Amino acid sequence: MRRGMKMSLVTVTGAALLLSAAACGGKEASSGGEGDKKTLKVGLAFDIGGRGDQSFNDSAAAGLDRVKKDLNITTEEISAKPDEPDADKESRLRLLANRGYNPVIGVGFAYTNSIIKVAKDFPNTKFLVVDADQCKVEGNNVMGACFSEEQGSYLVGAAAALKSKTGTIGFIGGVNVPLIHKFQAGYEAGAKAARPDIKIVPAKYLTQPPNFDGFKNPALGNEAAKGQLDAGADVIYHAAGGAGIGVIKTVGAAGKWAIGVDSDQYNQPAVADVKDHILTSMVKRVDVAVFDFVNSVANNTFKPGTKKYDLTNDGVGYATSGGQLDDIKAKLDAYATDIKSGKITVPVKP
Repeated sequence: MRRGMKMSLVTVTGAALLLSAAACGGKEASSGGEGDKKTLKVGLAFDIGGRGDQSFNDSAAAGLDRVKKDLNITTEEISAKPDEPDADKESRLRLLANRGYNPVIGVGFAYTNSIIKVAKDFPNTKFLVVDADQCKVEGNNVMGACFSEEQGSYLVGAAAALKSKTGTIGFIGGVNVPLIHKFQAGYEAGAKAARPDIKIVPAKYLTQPPNFDGFKNPALGNEAAKGQLDAGADVIYHAAGGAGIGVIKTVGAAGKWAIGVDSDQYNQPAVADVKDHILTSMVKRVDVAVFDFVNSVANNTFKPGTKKYDLTNDGVGYATSGGQLDDIKAKLDAYATDIKSGKITVPVKP
């Protein structure tokens, strides 16, 4: 962790995993190891954007980095392509399983159906889908990790409203799918709770399915951010993966506040020049989900089904890097306490 970095509710862990990204059939990388550490071959199928997106995928990779402290890990990484059919995802997963990788991880809800299908043909291989679609999976060798993104988004929504000087804030989603609706719903609810008179400009989604370029193309985020800035927003929250880099850079260049997502984006190299304009990030602990899953396979404690990560188990939260929330942290933590106790129920639909 970098010096001076602080977290509330969550702690981002792990440096970037030192592995070589691989295309289909690409090369492997080994962490080496010594002593009596267990050896595990882990196959990782990334979502669109792959390693280096400085958001969702990189958080998954950080989970493997944590596991390396306890295990000898051999990995192969393969990334999804924009607009690819499920058949391509199935082929990618079969490739990893046929090469003896066990466990195999699919990063992103789009892998859900493919993992359920492929897992039936590899009953001795354990599979994880991160962001399991509708938080549902099938099979005795399949685990799904899902997150209460709406809860973390509620907290950054409250922060946005409390920090806005114009009284106007915005939200930009990568792709118009139910998963991203949870981010929008929580954000808007938190903002209105903290400041009932807050104005929220209409949410902007960068692409419509089956076009998933809204999770990858920073140029799309740039244009959307310009539109919301022109509408008077001085705080903009993005849930757009790699495309969100464009949002952050554009908002920062305008001297306004950006809110990151998934990882603590204040510390990401791609936005280093505007990091002082990152108010906070809604941190989603994909790294913890990956870490828990791989460890369960290594220790023979794997259990099929879904596991939810929320505020009660530090599965989501908000970052305080930069100290911009120091004056309102107590208010945000009070909201978090009420959510955990059930006093506040956060909506999942806008």
